[in-house]
Amino acid sequence: MKLEKRVPSGREKDEASLQLLEKLREQLYSSNLTVLRQSAFNLSWLQEDGLDILKEAMLSPEASRKTKGAASYGLRKMRGRMRKPAREVLSEGTRSSDPGTAEISRNALRVLEQKKQGGKHKRSKKPAPARFEIRDLPSKGQKTLNKSRRFFGHPSSNR
Repeated sequence: MKLEKRVPSGREKDEASLQLLEKLREQLYSSNLTVLRQSAFNLSWLQEDGLDILKEAMLSPEASRKTKGAASYGLRKMRGRMRKPAREVLSEGTRSSDPGTAEISRNALRVLEQKKQGGKHKRSKKPAPARFEIRDLPSKGQKTLNKSRRFFGHPSSNR
């Protein structure tokens, strides 16, 4: 897929950040799923610029289903003050005319709700395993150890 040149937002500090954003944007449209998810996760750390790129990928009619899935993953992983705008992008995606985008957005919002509620499946409380008794190892002079047991009322001292 041939991508159009991205218009810089003005928030980028230098040429290196522009190159990084462009590289991550290209990787987001890759065919390799691992590369897709890694680039989406990296974009989730990039505040407004990452949100813009993920939003573009999510709502673009030309983007593949894999790209949209990775973009929804990146939007779910947004941190801090970008969580709310990312959630708004996902809810905007549910109103999309493309049924694939709407489904991916609904699933992402469902995952976010489950995460908020503490997960879908509650783990059953299992009893804690019995703690091991901490004992001293017998030294070379084991007779002295037995003598000390007799004086302190150890159960094995009743011989």
